[in-house]
Formats: sequence, structure tokens, C-alpha cells
Amino acid sequence: MSKDLKREALAYHAEPVPGKIGIELTKPAETLVDLALAYSPGVAEPCLEIARDPDLAYRYTGKGNMVAVISNGTAVLGLGNLGGLASKPVMEGKALLFKRFADINSIDIEVETEDSEEFIDTVARIAGTFGGINLEDIRAPECFEIEAALIERCDIPVFHDDQHGTAIVTAAGLLNALDIQGKRLEEAIITCLGAGSAAIACMRLLLNLGARRQNIFMLDRRGVIYAGREGVNAYKQEFANETDKRSLSDAIAEADVFIGLSGADLLTSAMLESMAERPVVFACSNPNPEIKPELALQTRDDLIIATGRSDYPNQVNNVLGFPFIFRGALDVQASVINDEMKVAAVRALSALAREPVPAEVLAASGAKELSFGTDYIIPKPVDRRLLTHIAPAVARAAVDSGVARLPYPHNYLQP
Repeated sequence: MSKDLKREALAYHAEPVPGKIGIELTKPAETLVDLALAYSPGVAEPCLEIARDPDLAYRYTGKGNMVAVISNGTAVLGLGNLGGLASKPVMEGKALLFKRFADINSIDIEVETEDSEEFIDTVARIAGTFGGINLEDIRAPECFEIEAALIERCDIPVFHDDQHGTAIVTAAGLLNALDIQGKRLEEAIITCLGAGSAAIACMRLLLNLGARRQNIFMLDRRGVIYAGREGVNAYKQEFANETDKRSLSDAIAEADVFIGLSGADLLTSAMLESMAERPVVFACSNPNPEIKPELALQTRDDLIIATGRSDYPNQVNNVLGFPFIFRGALDVQASVINDEMKVAAVRALSALAREPVPAEVLAASGAKELSFGTDYIIPKPVDRRLLTHIAPAVARAAVDSGVARLPYPHNYLQP
């Protein structure tokens, strides 16, 4: 990051007031009558109603449109274990995105513990305040245990975006890229470099969408995760394959797909050359991808490449998913974000990329033209249609799968 950008970033967060989020009133509070209704004695009435029926909290409070962004700061962006307080700017940023893209009120909560049980107990005890919980920047493998326990204990959606947001956006882009390349997910050989929370969630979702386990080769820092390898945790063990492949060079030879969630410059030109015809490369390490797009395109003229960066085509960005997934879940008061809802989000996001791109999206993106193809496999984050495509699909899936408290709203989010 340049010195100028560092200064701008610090000034942005400090001025004119510290931080990126605030609180606004939703009711008048100007007169004595207003205050009597807002607080004593009028507030007693909704309290009594909620005590009688807890679901009435959705009617009389802001619970139903409030998401908590919660972290212990053990895996902050690419910065590592900075602790809860140092993660606060990231969590405030996530809250900003919820409001900006889906009009969801959000507050950040930083929990100062690295003990999973303490974290789980803390979050479970405050969960009733919110309509949903977005877990963020929690290291693996603890993040799997934490999310599973909170889903079990809470009756509101608990969603670890580093896992599932990444998986949903990656899967949507990959389905489209494979289609353009004339390939099918069910037959694709997939090499996944990285075995953390995002990588495991990506591969799990691809299995739900039709990928074959025997066609997935996952690598961690020690190489290919193969059957019988010692020192492999239970989550990585899901992808231990019967294979004699051991290195990335072995695993990527003749692969149709490379998905990188690892580190910079780990995919070489020689490795890329060894992939199958018409390969798909998702080099999603940020800020520096596993292979620079310029080098990849010099090496192969028959590939589709995506990265996590906004200055290249095909950006894999979680903001394409989580605000709208939560919007749909909240609007039918879902108790969980289940696999059916995740798949519905994938399908909706994938389909939107195939539609004509409006002029306002082109203008906001600084593009003269965008159409479904090698440089446009996934929508742009500035596309306002994301809300009207993804949220209804998620809400419908919640209702159809039986995890919604409310019926599907009539004419919900019609354009």
C-alpha cells in the first residue's frame, strides 16, 4: 500500500468522526408524549407482549433487521491474529456493507477470547438481541466448531461469511466459467490450493452442486491431502483422496479448474501450461493472487481467470453475496441459513451474470461494455439487481425448506 493510500485510509476512518457506522432514531422523540411512549411508562406494553410471546420481538423492536458482525480477531484479513479490538475496523466495515447494499442495520461485536467455548457461550447468550449473526475473521479450524455450535444453540441465522460467502460467490462464477469453456462441474478435475475455512466451504458447496469428491485435490502447506497422510484434521480429512499426487505440480497436471485460496505467486507458468484445455483459474489470494492475470494470459490464451481484486475482470467479492443472503433470510424470519438457501443464492447470482447489463451498472463500473463471457462471469458489486435477484431466491428457499417463520411475501422486492 502506498504512503498516500495509507494516509487516506487513516483519515477516512478518523474524520470527521471516528469510525464508519452510527445509530439513528426510527421514531419521533421531540415531545413529552413521544418520550412517554418511547420509554416510561409506554415501553412497558411491548415488554409485556414480548414476555407473553417472544416472537413479538420482531414486531415491537428492531431485532428483525439487525445483524451482529462478531469476531475474536484471530484471522483478520491477511494480517493474522491481531485480537478483537484491532479487528474492529474490519467489523465496522462489514456493518457498513450490510447497510449500504441491503439496508440491514448492523453492529460490530469483538469478543476478546481465543477459547472456542468462551466465544460460543458469549455469542449464544446475546444472540436473542439480533435477527442474524455474521461471524467474521475467526481462524480455522476453530471457526468450524464455533459456527456449528452456534447454529445448534441459536434460533436465528448464524453465517460465517469467510466460509460460505466466499463459497457462494466462487461457485456462481465457476459454474458460469465452466459453461463458457464447454465443461461440466460433474466431470471437472478441480485442484484447490489452500485448506482453510474458505477452501473447505468452497469444496463442500461444489459437492452439493454436483462435483465429484474423487475429482477434487486439496493442498495445504505440506502438499496434497491424500488418504493415509498423518497430521490431517477432521475437516481436511473430508478431502483426503486416494492418489499418488503429492505436490501442486502433480495435482494441477490436466486439471480443469484451479482454485487458489492460499498465497501470492504460488502458481507458475509451467504449472498453468500443464492444465487441461480451456482451463478455469480462480486466483483469489488478496491482495496478490496466486498468479498475476497478465502472466496467466501470456501463458494461456484459452483460459478464464478470476481474482479477488477489483482492478481485474471477474472479481470474486463476498459483497456479491452476504448482504442479500441475510436480506432474504431476515425478511422471512429464517431460523438458519441452510444448504438450500446457499444453493439458491448460487443459482441466482449465476443467472444474473447472463442478463443484459444496464447502463447505470456500466457507468458505475467504468466499463463501456459488459456481456456474459470470459471477462464477465459474475456480476459487479455495484449492480443493484443483486438485491432483487438473490434475496427473493434465498427467501423462497427458506420457506420451501421449512426454516422460515413467515410465508413468502407477496410481490417481494419486485423490480
